[in-house]
Amino acid sequence: MSEKIHHIAIIGSDYERSRHFYVDLLGFTVIRENHRKDKADCKIDLKCGEQEIELFIKPDAPKRPSYPEAQGLRHLAFFVESVENTVVRLNSIGIVTEPIRTDEFTGKPMTFFADPDGLPLEIHE
Repeated sequence: MSEKIHHIAIIGSDYERSRHFYVDLLGFTVIRENHRKDKADCKIDLKCGEQEIELFIKPDAPKRPSYPEAQGLRHLAFFVESVENTVVRLNSIGIVTEPIRTDEFTGKPMTFFADPDGLPLEIHE
């Protein structure tokens, strides 16, 4: 088995909104973008450290179940140098975050926010 993740795939419902969120607001760099007419979607590959995020835009994808939590992917967590500084930056650009708390297992600060389609995203030191 491999020792690192190659990519993570996310499905968004709205091209402009999702691309703006992940590229303009969160600052991920576009590696490549492909509009696939045969699949009626768009695939945007984003750089995230040594990994990639595949952002698929599928307007007809079913909505994500939220609470109670469903089986499968729970959330994505991104390492940041400072949760506090990152929260200030996210809030200043209109992204609402939960209050910062301490992870009971790692003892490190962390918090959550959501992407435009409700996917929970975490930042963690």
